[in-house]
Amino acid sequence: MSDMITSKIREGADVDDDGENEEFTFDLNEFFATKRGGTFVHEDAVKDFLHNLTTLEKYPFSTPELRAQLSHTLWILNRVASCKALAKLIEQEPAFEGYKVVVAAGDGKQPLTENGDSFVNPDDADKVEATALERVKNAIANNPRTITLSVGQLTVGVTVPEWSGVLMLCNLNSASSYMQAAFRAQNPCTITAEVDGKPQPMRKETAYVFDFDPVRTLTIFEEFAENLSHSTTGAHAASSGSRAEQVKRLLNFFPVIGEDDEGRMVQLDAEKVMSIPRKIKSQEVVKRRFLCNFLFQNIAGIFGAPKEITDILNKLEPAKEEKHSKKDMEVRPADFTLDKDGNPVIDDADVNKDVKDLFSDEKIMVIDPVDIPPIPTIEQSQDPDTGYLSHVDMTTDTNLLAKQAKEQFREKVIAPIVQKHNLNARDSKKLAENVNHAFDAVVEQQRDAFNQKQEELRQAYTENLEQSEDPDERMQMLKDNAVKLAKDAETMMKDIVSQINEITDKEIKNVSRQAQTIKAEHEKKNDEDIMRAHLRGFTRTIPSFVMAYGDRDLRLSNFDDYTEDDVFHEVTGITEEEFRLLRDGGDYRDEVTGEKRHYDGHVFDETVFNDAIQEFLNKKEQLANYFDDSQTEDIFDYIPPQKTNQIFTPRWVVEKMVDELEQENPGCFDNPDATFADLFMKSGLYITEIVKRLYRSERMKQLFPDGEERIKHIFEHQVYGMAPTRIIYLIATNFILGFDDQLKSTGAHFVQADAAEAAKNGTLQELVDEKFGE
Repeated sequence: MSDMITSKIREGADVDDDGENEEFTFDLNEFFATKRGGTFVHEDAVKDFLHNLTTLEKYPFSTPELRAQLSHTLWILNRVASCKALAKLIEQEPAFEGYKVVVAAGDGKQPLTENGDSFVNPDDADKVEATALERVKNAIANNPRTITLSVGQLTVGVTVPEWSGVLMLCNLNSASSYMQAAFRAQNPCTITAEVDGKPQPMRKETAYVFDFDPVRTLTIFEEFAENLSHSTTGAHAASSGSRAEQVKRLLNFFPVIGEDDEGRMVQLDAEKVMSIPRKIKSQEVVKRRFLCNFLFQNIAGIFGAPKEITDILNKLEPAKEEKHSKKDMEVRPADFTLDKDGNPVIDDADVNKDVKDLFSDEKIMVIDPVDIPPIPTIEQSQDPDTGYLSHVDMTTDTNLLAKQAKEQFREKVIAPIVQKHNLNARDSKKLAENVNHAFDAVVEQQRDAFNQKQEELRQAYTENLEQSEDPDERMQMLKDNAVKLAKDAETMMKDIVSQINEITDKEIKNVSRQAQTIKAEHEKKNDEDIMRAHLRGFTRTIPSFVMAYGDRDLRLSNFDDYTEDDVFHEVTGITEEEFRLLRDGGDYRDEVTGEKRHYDGHVFDETVFNDAIQEFLNKKEQLANYFDDSQTEDIFDYIPPQKTNQIFTPRWVVEKMVDELEQENPGCFDNPDATFADLFMKSGLYITEIVKRLYRSERMKQLFPDGEERIKHIFEHQVYGMAPTRIIYLIATNFILGFDDQLKSTGAHFVQADAAEAAKNGTLQELVDEKFGE
């Protein structure tokens, strides 16, 4: 990932007043997303990606030696349209000249020429139709270099020994599916590769998996190692020490190579495999200002949680991770049930009611027997050149039946179900997949049986024809066999119609169940999004708490011990006791039965939570010296606005305010007796900008040549501030005095007092006199 996108990632996030953030996040599915016309949304970026693959050092196709090892590779994407669009760009990339690209996606069948080319013209129906695997093998047999683009085909139970590399170009997050796909390249083989322009046999000694999402890769690797241990020992969740041993064992057979901080490709040990995802996640959490879903786990557990839990969540002001339309964000009990794995469960009674409401127990026929196409006549069965019984091709007629059945099923069954459950076009297409395959299977099976009978009939006809020289007898043979052929064709068509209608009758309930499952999954995802939004309402407060109270011992486990109870409630909207219920779980009484139950809690990912706090403290220390002009950011770039009035003024605005102050009061920063006050501090940025101007004044340098004495004079005699709340006071003073521990211990002339309230009451002067003297 690094060389391709780090420049974009380093641009950071833009955040609006609502605390919503929009940032560059490398998402493989989004990166290879396509438009309606079939081109990539990020076409130029994909072109750069292909160019980098062939030119940047260490990338798969960048040298002749690497290209020789990767003569045949499998590239996995998540959309058929993406495969087709990528195939076009690969063919345009000069470095991939000589590579045969096979799109093994979609229906898996395309007409094929002898050298592996796929015909675009569907009229070439007499050409051999080949499955995706056959097309790949044909292409490899006829081309020294191939690239196979696939979505899901050829990733399970398929062996293509010539493949020596797999490129993961989609968000495949299942450990088992990922490893199944990865193992496609792990088969022994002797291949012929071009070396110095000449074909040369090579034994495949190494198989590669290339991934561009390091967090996903290493997380899956660790999960796979742990799963292997469970399957062989029956063990439960392993400790971190035993997990490291499991990863170490797997590395012996499946080494991982990655780019280090200096750009070198190095083999990772078990510790790095486990720590790198944690490091990247914690950096991402801080970059997103803790408005990040990495901080959560066990969200599905909230579906079965008591009302007490949903009430707590609803007290948290929702914070969005990304921009989307405003909607009802209240957490409510789910209208569906989940199994132990978190999947929606649809009751048979709901399916039966759905079918009855929509179809009133009527029998639905997607094809009426009267609509069967005309059966071939004797004239159509006679070869015009020879006069003999010819082959009757029923492909078009049977395909028309299948097409009609699909259209009618979609109109009579799927459409009303989709409308009732408010599903979208993609859902409708998904509902049709199984039925369409079933219809096609019936047509293909019946057509094959008919063709078999036809061949037997024609063979018998030909043998009988050779034994007769009587023209009338021969003509009668033709008519008799043509009638038999027509009857067989008619029987085939009726059987197709009958079986399709039987399938329709059986599939109505299946489609209803699938539709209700899809609807429940949509609702579950929406509910989970709402729950996460409320939880982000809590996590958005973490940077403020860490800035005010945090030290290196702060953890999720003691987070509630670091703050005053009233401050915690004021800032988050929930009590510390309610926070502990979310964090640790606890017992409760069922409102209906009165039974004692237990809520598991643990909605926060403790590892990510703790790592992110440490990463924020690193960032705080890194940016503590606000006198350093080389710094282009400050710690408040990493603290989002809160639900309270805690909104920090951007630094550029502060600089403009101080510039105007100096314009209206020329020489004010050269006067050692001038005093400056911020009576409603939020971040302390205004005070720090004044301190910098005073400290850098040439006049002040003359009066106080020693830098420490100058700083001491400024803080003891020239700058003052008030903060309205305890947490804002701590945030501001930690920032203003954070560069000097000795100064920090004095507190200088900064106090906690609500100047806004005093101004409203007409007592501001009295408050200033009270806190700072006359």
